[in-house]
Amino acid sequence: MKLTFLGATHEVTGSCTLVQARGKNIVVDCGMEQGADIYENQQLPIAPGEVDALLLTHAHIDHSGMIPALVKDGYRGMIFATEATKKLCSIMLKDSAHIQESEAEWRNRKAKRNGGKPYEPIYTTADAEQTMKQMVGCGYGEKLELFPGIYVCFRDAGHLLGSASIYLEVVENGKTETIVFSGDLGNINRPLIRDPQSAEYCDYVVIESTYGDRLHGERPDYIGQLTRIMQDTFDRGGNLVVPCFAVGRTQEMLYLINQIRSQGLIRGHENFLVYVDSPLAVEATRIYACGLTEFYDEETLSLLEQGIDPISFPGLRLSVSAEESKLINEDTTPKVILSASGMCEAGRIRHHLKHNLWRRDSTVLFVGYQSPGTVGGIIVGGAEKVKLFGEEILVNCRVENLNGISGHADRDMLLGWLQAMGKAPKKVFVNHGEDQVCDGFAKEIEEKLGYPAVAPYSGDEYDTAKKGFTNAAAIVPVKKKQPANKANPVYDKLYSAGQRLLSVIQKNKGLANRELEKFTNKIKKLCDEYDR
Repeated sequence: MKLTFLGATHEVTGSCTLVQARGKNIVVDCGMEQGADIYENQQLPIAPGEVDALLLTHAHIDHSGMIPALVKDGYRGMIFATEATKKLCSIMLKDSAHIQESEAEWRNRKAKRNGGKPYEPIYTTADAEQTMKQMVGCGYGEKLELFPGIYVCFRDAGHLLGSASIYLEVVENGKTETIVFSGDLGNINRPLIRDPQSAEYCDYVVIESTYGDRLHGERPDYIGQLTRIMQDTFDRGGNLVVPCFAVGRTQEMLYLINQIRSQGLIRGHENFLVYVDSPLAVEATRIYACGLTEFYDEETLSLLEQGIDPISFPGLRLSVSAEESKLINEDTTPKVILSASGMCEAGRIRHHLKHNLWRRDSTVLFVGYQSPGTVGGIIVGGAEKVKLFGEEILVNCRVENLNGISGHADRDMLLGWLQAMGKAPKKVFVNHGEDQVCDGFAKEIEEKLGYPAVAPYSGDEYDTAKKGFTNAAAIVPVKKKQPANKANPVYDKLYSAGQRLLSVIQKNKGLANRELEKFTNKIKKLCDEYDR
């Protein structure tokens, strides 16, 4: 068996790995790169028509977004995913295709004016529709025979509705080898979906490391945090703008807001409105409500059994058309606006930021990972202004983070998932993390678990029979590109520490006044030292 690592290598997005065994070529994930592009990715070393099967961990675009391009270029095999992933991809890939077509239309108008060359979209809506014809929905725990001697099983990864870790079993030359692709492993105790299933032993492991260098801390009081932020923003007369991933995070936020509203936790603004301003998010919300009970946690199932819709409530407004979107900012009443994209790189959220970033009474609340170099990452990093639609916009609003709501497992959760295997795999491959995080987490695995681990680069090939890498890319990293907005990982750690301090302050609300005073003085002393 040979593994070729192509995407999400020393980067967070663009997941893609090629598995070659028993004369078959199997691609695991085929994602689109998003945000800062640090390394040049190597191309698939075979023609798309030579791929025999494609396995998909979940529907997020950084894992699924280039599948229609593969189909466009000649892939005609089946695409295996869970049933929920299939349903979500039916809207997400068409939405992505629409974005490609819109960008091509804009570029071609520009090309006509300046004599430039015609631009072809990466793929079209027709390519996305053909992709869905090739997709097969699977259930958790089913062992499917892909080809003679090659089996696949999907297990709950707890990251998104239908997300999965993919287990491959290969019987070759009288020997059985197993490999698991973790996919994106979820945080625990999140709304709507279950926690990740414990890992089973495999000979080889490919594991993500998005939060491989940090801890979420104790489970925060999501309801308490969000209530405080909403109450404060409404009292100031502003809007709460939440950049939200359309699929997954938007529905989780609706669940939390529903709890806040039903419990009457907001005072003086009891009839507040909540806008979901994203056609994709609206469609995804409908899919979440269409009875995919196999994928929900017990708390959500209990609500459904009582006839309670966990993500719908009075005051919820679903905005689909551009006209409906524009009317949101004409309304001066304080409100919640959930809009995509989650990293503020595209979509209607950019318009809402333009209308609210400069307002001191408004709040922008981040509820997910912000990749360095993205607009969201720049705002979270403390920028005084950002450029939107060619205009510099001041960041006068409050910028908040909902602590602990991340959809990704943290360092200790990832280590715990690996440790559950019971014994050391032959090799652990670390991917889907920032450049230094991949290397750092591989080292953590070796030091804390004693498992042999490495963080491959794009183009690296590992041959399990030869028990090692078989090409030069394993030694010499692919040429590095300069990102548009260079991130400072040391500052990111400082910012993360600051967010943790805020969480600790909230936890100590009931402490004796004497202890609170001591705590306050320590913080003031630290601030005085660095406030220069």
